Amino acid sequence: MSIDEQMIIEKITKRTEKGNKDNISRTVSYERFYREHPEIQWAFLAGMVSRNAGYSMTDLKGEWMERSLGKNERSMLFFTYERANWLIFEDAFPQLLLYEYSKRHGKDLMHLLPRFFVSSFMAVEWRRFMEQGDRRRLYISQIINEQNLIQRPVISHPVYRKRVFLSLPFKLQNWLHFSTVLFPKLDGTLFGFSVHGFRQLHNRIALGKKLAALLLESEHRCGFEQFSVSVPPTGSRRDYEQFVYPDKPCESPMLRTVYPFIWHHRGEKNDWSITAKVKHSWYKPLSVESLDMTQWYKQKQRQLKAGILLKEILLNK
Repeated sequence: MSIDEQMIIEKITKRTEKGNKDNISRTVSYERFYREHPEIQWAFLAGMVSRNAGYSMTDLKGEWMERSLGKNERSMLFFTYERANWLIFEDAFPQLLLYEYSKRHGKDLMHLLPRFFVSSFMAVEWRRFMEQGDRRRLYISQIINEQNLIQRPVISHPVYRKRVFLSLPFKLQNWLHFSTVLFPKLDGTLFGFSVHGFRQLHNRIALGKKLAALLLESEHRCGFEQFSVSVPPTGSRRDYEQFVYPDKPCESPMLRTVYPFIWHHRGEKNDWSITAKVKHSWYKPLSVESLDMTQWYKQKQRQLKAGILLKEILLNK
């Protein structure tokens, strides 16, 4: 390895550490990368999904969730969101930066992917993209990679499995369709999809593909991009509710006012693609319809609050 390549590895490591401090830094890093390299479409998807993770985190510090869930339950849910998103960024952002440096130097540097413990699956897919330029194939591969990456250390981890994914609050949230990813526009409309059976790998991959099709290939793409450019992420649901409910007071705090930076350690750095099988069906295109979910969202918010109030009434009785 040349001195120049060693310097690039060190720079990527530092930039990844800086960008992975919290949800906001991740969102900013993804979306800034996409604006500089729009051909890497997954970065935009990652940024907009990261915004949703931020809203979910700060909700746990909002009035309604504090009234609904105990402190330990809310803390465990936060660490689940945080851990999964930290792991994905730790793996994905070095890939993006290696692509950036490859463009800058006019030299394919993807042979350095193993230095960042990137799966052999993604090494093959990046090589294919560098040769063929298939943008859709690349972002589907990145969706497959990220969901396999978190399957063992988060989704199937005994602690998270017992205390989060098999817990009553999570089951209720899944059943009531609150596990929804939304993409907002500046006109106050919301679009997105819900995920059922979140613990199942193929369900999360299907959700990622649906969201990608909506974000990148629908007639609303320009509107989503305008929102991304115009609204700096704060981690608060207010980022988009200010357009949905112009006169409503903010009920969701800004992320950095309620959460500190969390130190993580990646732990095991196994290559998931050595033992897992990549299904051909994961690459099949999905036909999705862009439904305006604004009224659905308002109704679900009313249901959530009504359920919490009913619980309090019954407990008081």
